[in-house]
Amino acid sequence: MQSIPMHADFSQTARPAHDPLVEIEGLKVRFFTDDGVVEALEDVSLTVPRGKTLCIVGESGSGKSITGRALLNQVPSPGKVVGGSIRYFREPDAAPVEITTLDPRGRDMRAIRGGEIGLISQEPMAALSPVHTIGNQMREAIQLHLKLGRKAADAHAVEMLAKVGIPRPAERLDRYSFEFSGGMRQRICIALALACSPRLLIADEPTTALDVTTQANIIDLLLDLQSELGVSVMFITHDLGVVAEIADEIAVMYLGRIVEQGDSVSIFKDPKHPYTRALLRSIPTFASTRGGRLETIRGMVPSPFARPTGCTFNPRCEEAIAGVCNRVVPWPVNVGPGRTVRCHLHADRAEIDRALESQS
Repeated sequence: MQSIPMHADFSQTARPAHDPLVEIEGLKVRFFTDDGVVEALEDVSLTVPRGKTLCIVGESGSGKSITGRALLNQVPSPGKVVGGSIRYFREPDAAPVEITTLDPRGRDMRAIRGGEIGLISQEPMAALSPVHTIGNQMREAIQLHLKLGRKAADAHAVEMLAKVGIPRPAERLDRYSFEFSGGMRQRICIALALACSPRLLIADEPTTALDVTTQANIIDLLLDLQSELGVSVMFITHDLGVVAEIADEIAVMYLGRIVEQGDSVSIFKDPKHPYTRALLRSIPTFASTRGGRLETIRGMVPSPFARPTGCTFNPRCEEAIAGVCNRVVPWPVNVGPGRTVRCHLHADRAEIDRALESQS
């Protein structure tokens, strides 16, 4: 985990809202296992702004990656989207495409996946085939989505490899993934994800498996490419140091729910949810790296088979309200322009009392 960069400026005013590229509303995902039903996502609502970066942040097991997979219509078996909608707006004024109604293996979804929505995964060795050359893998995607001939597809592949900083790109087309370093493989994955000019790039923990220097290089590369190409980015991470550097909007997830969301300036400057504040306190600082004590969030993320009642964060929360947080599921509360938080500390007490009465 990186520390917040010293040049990050959170004193600026909040950014204005932008046209949505994707709107997720009330999304519910369940995994139907032999041991029971897992509520992977519960009532998830968020917006990916057009041409901007939305960071989804939270600990492992919070549902970040499943959100990205649902957007790609690739929830792994035995998972299933059981409620909500995912609206994809190709053009600002056009009717949206409802992702959840498309056949995951159908022509329409295959045209969107890879062609209009690209994915950079956490582990490039798993994303790249070890038995096919880099050129073959890029050529297949480019010919499928851009309908180019072999010669034109190869030229485009070379162009994309050069754009992400691969030296002597024409020579590298005939190489295999295991012939490259981890950082170079991740650059190839980025080139592959961007080769068909997608409107949205889903980056699922793309720097976790890399050393700190390579992480910084990959982040700088993504920022440069986004500025150049105008692509929207959904960046999935547990690292708030990275979030501080790249995010326009932030959604904080915990155990399948969005607990806080808003623009990055407001969330870093004035976090509202106890979980968000705990995550921020756990970022390494100069004091902690020079012998000071690193703060941690007490306890562990519960098993999805043993979800706490009420607010799922309440067993770990230092500000939990006895008799309330362990009984009543919090609802989204508006706490500012474009900002919501699921926490009883910000809810109307009369509404909480009515919720408690309804349980009696």
